Formats: sequence, structure tokens, C-alpha cells
Amino acid sequence: MIDLWLDDERDPNDPKIQELFDAAPGMLWVKTAHAAISRLKSGNVRSISLDHDLGTTATGYDVARWIEERAFNGTLARIDWCIHSMNVEGAKAMRAALLNADRFWSGLPGDPDRQKS
Repeated sequence: MIDLWLDDERDPNDPKIQELFDAAPGMLWVKTAHAAISRLKSGNVRSISLDHDLGTTATGYDVARWIEERAFNGTLARIDWCIHSMNVEGAKAMRAALLNADRFWSGLPGDPDRQKS
């Protein structure tokens, strides 16, 4: 199982980044939303830490929404997550999506149209 670090600039193996952003040595560094989603599709991701602004039109929020949708559909096993973005509004949006994913994984009501199996 791997731990993903999604960030276009900050290297999770840099001791300063580890200290400031709680990165762990050995995290797999991906720099794009596409790369993160590709890794998530493999099914061997234990955790992900997300940045919002990735220097392209795709953002960490796109990844958070992808996780939320798969959690809702039951097609993604629970993963641990955290957010290390400095973008306050982006972090807020990602947190909301990932908290929904947590509710879906737990089978708790989070969407009035979702029925517990």
C-alpha cells in the first residue's frame, strides 16, 4: 500500500516540507490530479495528502470530488486523507468533499438519495 502526496511544488521527502506540512518520508509524490487519480484507481493507496493549487486547471478539489463520488458508489475502499493546501477556500471545499466520502464509507446519511445497502 502506498501513501500519496499530491503537490506540484513541495517535495514530501524534503525535511523542511516534512516539518511544515506533516509529510512523511517515503510518500509517493504525484504532481497532477490525473496522476493522483491514476494511482487511486490502482486500489493500492492507503492515504493521500492533498494540495489544492496544482499549476494547471485541474486541482486537488477534482481529486477530492473523484474520491467522494467513488465512496458514494462503493467503488473505492476507505483511505485516510489530509489536506496540506495553503488555499483556504480550496481546502474548505476539499474537506467538505472528503468528509462526505467518510460518511459514505461509514454508511451514514450524507445524501438524501443514498440508501444504505
